[in-house]
Amino acid sequence: MSTTKKGLKGGGMDKAQGVLYMVATPIGNLEDITLRALRVLKEVDLIAAEDTRHSGILLSAYEIKTPLISLHEHNEKERSRVVLSRLQDGLSVAYVSDAGTPCVSDPGHHLVCVALENGIRVVPVPGASALPAALSVCGFDAEPFLFCGFLPSRQNRRRRFLESVGNQEYTIIFYESPARIRETLEDALDILGDRQVVVARELTKWFEEIQPGRISDLLARASTVKSKGEFTVVVRAAVRKPVPLSEEEIQETLLKICSEKPVSLRDAVAKAARQTQMPRKKIYDAAIKIRREFS
Repeated sequence: MSTTKKGLKGGGMDKAQGVLYMVATPIGNLEDITLRALRVLKEVDLIAAEDTRHSGILLSAYEIKTPLISLHEHNEKERSRVVLSRLQDGLSVAYVSDAGTPCVSDPGHHLVCVALENGIRVVPVPGASALPAALSVCGFDAEPFLFCGFLPSRQNRRRRFLESVGNQEYTIIFYESPARIRETLEDALDILGDRQVVVARELTKWFEEIQPGRISDLLARASTVKSKGEFTVVVRAAVRKPVPLSEEEIQETLLKICSEKPVSLRDAVAKAARQTQMPRKKIYDAAIKIRREFS
């Protein structure tokens, strides 16, 4: 994998550039690492890590001796230049955040941008992430969904954000800290209503906890508001009630459908039902009246 062993490129004096690998790591359980990720971490020339001490635990568990440097949100711009220099010298580098997939509510964006701007190949090595993990156990249809990362920490900004997405027919997913989980759920209850939610804590870890229910139910559970560990919250999408249509409006919809192209009564009723979200029987009755008038 390392380009350092490939020598000079095309017989000239320019070395082949290295490759930047964005490697997903476990979000808790160390067994949630892919075989490919382990191979990449062993074979690259350098690993840039959000926290070298944290990543060192994973590397030690799998006896990976690759050199480490730190690259986190406070030094990302400075260290990205260092990593770029190594890549341009022909070294291959893997970047890992503390847990999960880099750039998903984790550092790494600036490093990727710098690499791409300088013609460096960036390769994803996918794996664990709290986002799909929570979606897989929420128990309701989550498509489409809106991933919000961490909501604003200040209450007024958080409430404005919830108001801006509250009427959208999207499942809402966000991360939250134990220090703010209660007040965030209280804001969600006030603004979004008492929707169905799944609150997942410490996903894949020893004390993993997945709690489904209404927001009000979860607020009443002491474990939700006193527990430690990061939370992933999945809020069911808003359900818009169809605006009742008059018989005349239903007939207009049917006539428009029939005027577009020849269609059977059954197909016209089905299409009108999808468009208006009105009961199929009511649309069928209107269609029968139209057919009688024109027969």
